Amino acid sequence: MTSIPRKNTRQVKIGPVTVGGGAPVRIQSMTTTHTRDVDATVDQIQQLTEAGCEIVRVACPTEADARSLGKIKSRIKIPLVADIHFNYRFALIALDEGVDKLRLNPGNIGKKDRTVEIVEKAKKMRVPIRIGVNGGSLEKDLMEKFGPTPEALVESAKRHVAILEELDFHDIIISLKASDVPTMVASYRLASQIFDYPLHLGVTEAGTLLRGSIYNAIGIGTLLQEGIGDTIRVSLTAESVEEIKVGKMILEALGLRKGVRVISCPSCGRAEVDVFKLANEVESRAMAQIKDPMTISVLGCVVNGPGEAHESDFGVTGGKDKGMIYIDGKQRRVVDEAKLVDELFKEIETRRKGPSDPDQNSSPSEKSSSSQIYEQ
Repeated sequence: MTSIPRKNTRQVKIGPVTVGGGAPVRIQSMTTTHTRDVDATVDQIQQLTEAGCEIVRVACPTEADARSLGKIKSRIKIPLVADIHFNYRFALIALDEGVDKLRLNPGNIGKKDRTVEIVEKAKKMRVPIRIGVNGGSLEKDLMEKFGPTPEALVESAKRHVAILEELDFHDIIISLKASDVPTMVASYRLASQIFDYPLHLGVTEAGTLLRGSIYNAIGIGTLLQEGIGDTIRVSLTAESVEEIKVGKMILEALGLRKGVRVISCPSCGRAEVDVFKLANEVESRAMAQIKDPMTISVLGCVVNGPGEAHESDFGVTGGKDKGMIYIDGKQRRVVDEAKLVDELFKEIETRRKGPSDPDQNSSPSEKSSSSQIYEQ
């Protein structure tokens, strides 16, 4: 697969995780719990971590939320980001609690001395700050001058960045999110020309699982294909774990991340198996059980099955009451349709445990060409 040249931005450390400067594109999400509910928040973060989340953000609208951050951080394995709006005290508390990053717009927290206090403390503790510009909350004068345009978003970011730079603070990450995908894409393109700080990509208020996944895939995917972007958050009106799944798929589709890839046909009148059910079952089990990168093909008929399976580590082709299992593009054995998925994952588990005789799991009666599936 052709590699995508990426813009070389500054490197910023978020706890032990590096963002920018050639580091892998990082996947983020945000919890939906009340942060002050430590057990619920930790439980959700652990689910996100298991799904592949690398950086997690939590909301801090109250002092109780901010004062819970240390307890949460002590029980999780990935960097913790405090989401702060307007109240500078909560930012100071978050730093005392040991967070790994602040999401904070310095122009929105009042007097300059408050910003100075936060920045000096963040600098001393080596905690970066993400400036998060949002198309739905632009400054009034920028809206009057530009309207909700890419120029307005970038100008807003420049204002916040200037405040930090004047205080000799440069551990900065920038996001410029909009719900309109073309505006979002144009904003990041413009920002990429102006800033050398890492860019955090996302489409805000993208929508429910289906619509939001498509909007994010187009917006984030377009920019990543152009080499723009160092970390992503797929915003969805859905469970946070779904954000991680979609984010991983976007990166995998572009060759920026290796993972479990299930390729499956759209089905047609040739299929004699429920391809929709088969593909969903294989993908669900693969994402839950497999951590190693691999490609699994799920095909519904003999026309495409053998050819597509040649490109896969494992594959299944359905037939009338039977199915063929492929390993490394080669036919392994025919099994009953009802056992097809179970037998596929037995083969995968055998591979994970180490090399074995390629015919050890096949009896003479099971070895068959794919065409014979339809003859039985």
